[in-house]
Amino acid sequence: MFDACDRRIALRAWLASAAFCLACAGTPHAAPFDPVTADPPEDAAWPARLAEGVAFESRGARLNAVLYESSGPGPHPTALVLHGFPGNERNLDLAHALRRAGWNTVFFHYRGSWGSGGSFSFEHVLEDVVAVLATVRDPAFAEAHRIDPSRIALIGHSMGGFAALMVASEQPEVACVASLAGANLGLLAAGADDPAQAARIAEGLELSGSGPIRDLSGEQLVAELRRRGPEFDLVKRAPALAEKPVLLVAGSRDAVARPELHHAPLAAAIASRPGARLRAVVLDADHAFSGSRIALARNVIDFLAQECAATSR
Repeated sequence: MFDACDRRIALRAWLASAAFCLACAGTPHAAPFDPVTADPPEDAAWPARLAEGVAFESRGARLNAVLYESSGPGPHPTALVLHGFPGNERNLDLAHALRRAGWNTVFFHYRGSWGSGGSFSFEHVLEDVVAVLATVRDPAFAEAHRIDPSRIALIGHSMGGFAALMVASEQPEVACVASLAGANLGLLAAGADDPAQAARIAEGLELSGSGPIRDLSGEQLVAELRRRGPEFDLVKRAPALAEKPVLLVAGSRDAVARPELHHAPLAAAIASRPGARLRAVVLDADHAFSGSRIALARNVIDFLAQECAATSR
């Protein structure tokens, strides 16, 4: 039998033990952190932040941009997220997921779009991506934003997917590339020689009376497609793309970049190359992956973690 003093001592010991167990519960055996669905632990010394004052320059024109900086001292792998035409779907939910996964993420508007300086063209889009890529890898910029210049990924949607694949096929500095509902502009160029089809393409690209793209007609873009058609065929880029990790994600219900035309032929061409590191995924989704955002993020995050040597937090 315990007397009153013994009982008090035993109670204190039990409470201390219980408190210790509660403090430790879940830490060694906690479920792995999932950046797709959960916020990361806080890092008071190196918090995540939004660098809003960032701007890039391409051929003398200012490109409006934001930089999502991941927490932790870094240096961090960094992804350029490239929007489509005109860029209504910006995929900034992916930018946040990437940041939670330990990646810095750069988002910018091409020349002549959404308030950026200069004039828009498909050629300018490619030049702008190269210009931003060079700035991100510049030692001073990389140090200021905790960027690892040896681990840069391009992730593009629609026309941005086209731009990501084109630039990745030419720039060895790009470690890996993802195209989401990517459009093969070479296919549009092939149809631009037929007057009736060229008129339909021009109508689909007509934005001269709206705000996102400044002073540009669909006819001007069709004329550019005619000039640059063979260069814009992504299937011809398969040998170069097979030399680095590639993710192609399509939507089975995509009526803009139909997967049987824009996705399947390119995937087959890359997969046929020796040593290709291709992931080809078709989700039950529309062009913007409107109802499949978590599935889209899951595929992108897994690809980066497994194929692009993402650093741990």
